[in-house]
Amino acid sequence: MTTSLRNRHQHILVVFGLILLLLGLLVGFAIPSFVNPRMGLAAHLQGIMNGMLLIIISFLWPLLSLSLFWIRLTFWSLLYGTFANLSAVIISAVTGAGAMMPIAGGMETNTFVEPLISMLLISLSLAMVLALILIMTGYLRFIRSQTIST
Repeated sequence: MTTSLRNRHQHILVVFGLILLLLGLLVGFAIPSFVNPRMGLAAHLQGIMNGMLLIIISFLWPLLSLSLFWIRLTFWSLLYGTFANLSAVIISAVTGAGAMMPIAGGMETNTFVEPLISMLLISLSLAMVLALILIMTGYLRFIRSQTIST
């Protein structure tokens, strides 16, 4: 893979990580006005944690030993998963829906919002598990190649 694409991915991960951090902080101001303030707090924390996750992974990005296909899949899975996570929790905070998140106070509703939240939660979970498995695989391949060459 070209170094320029890897560098561009790395910078994009940092920028979107900063955007998520900012969104998480802004959501924090709105917590009292949400239908479900507890879910608003969860959205606030999701934005901050997912933003930090993207920034941390950007430091590992140049070290991942993956083919172009797998690096692109990892990149897009990370971006989708982090933003879908924040979106699902914000939608839940605004509407009060979110039966799949009962600990944070999400309640089952009979609106179109419930399947949307469920679809986001399931798909983001799969995307993030895939991305992290690929990151671990790429990093372990990198370590193995460094051990063999020394």
